[in-house]
Amino acid sequence: MEFPFDVDALLPERITVLDQHLRPPARRPGTTTPARVDLQQQIMTIVDELGKASAKAQHLPAPITSASRMQSNRHVMYILKDTSARMAGKGAIVGFLKVGYKKLFVLDDREAHNEVEPLCILDFYIHESLQRHGHGRELFQYMLQKERVEPHQLAIDRPSQKLLKFLNKHYSLETTVPQVNNFVIFEGFFAHQHPPARKLPQEILKVAVEPPWPLNRAPRRATPPAHPPPRSSSLGNSPERGPLRPFVPEQELLRSLRLCPPHPTARLLLATDPGGSPAQRRRTSSLPRSDESRY
Repeated sequence: MEFPFDVDALLPERITVLDQHLRPPARRPGTTTPARVDLQQQIMTIVDELGKASAKAQHLPAPITSASRMQSNRHVMYILKDTSARMAGKGAIVGFLKVGYKKLFVLDDREAHNEVEPLCILDFYIHESLQRHGHGRELFQYMLQKERVEPHQLAIDRPSQKLLKFLNKHYSLETTVPQVNNFVIFEGFFAHQHPPARKLPQEILKVAVEPPWPLNRAPRRATPPAHPPPRSSSLGNSPERGPLRPFVPEQELLRSLRLCPPHPTARLLLATDPGGSPAQRRRTSSLPRSDESRY
């Protein structure tokens, strides 16, 4: 595919990698460009024309590759230049390959849903006059090495029959895993995945059925004891004290003191006894009745 400007000077390498910024690659030393020439505009023209040619070859109603789409998405575009063909010394473009990472919900061989983010083949085009010359395999192999992925780890967006035959011929990708979307993945996609895959939450899949009452009740927490063991009121990690001794009634205490040998403390307690000592009781009982009534 030829252009009215110097493609060979604009794209110095055989394969040029473009991202969303669409910046022109570094130019060769000694190459001069008029000041009024917009190199980025030339890059955008190449991207737009390649997208139109790809859509026409695939019989699509509209291009899926354009400069505006590249700038609004984080896709990568590999452009292959024909270094042998020269049109008035301006060079030509052989084709391109567009890839990008996308979050997908895919089914595995057990029909279980998985949320993955693989590298996807989004658009692939080789000019009709240059097909079956090994250019497609050269471009595809360069992309695999650059992205560090294996062919079976890729997801292909709406592949054409030509692309499926190409993958089967060069990479032995034949058996596909049926999907409910427009992407195609091959057997071995889940065997050694480059991007991690994770199961979808059960709320999204609607596969978890809530059990009937009372099985759906949450387990109760352990009830703390009604009377926790006494703890020390002192600060720090002081040990806990044991329970106090039981209370002894006053009469039992006095009775035990009477059985003990005489002691000043015992005499004092006996003196305060409401009944008093036996001698006091005898002296009190010997008083006249009239005197007793006064007290």
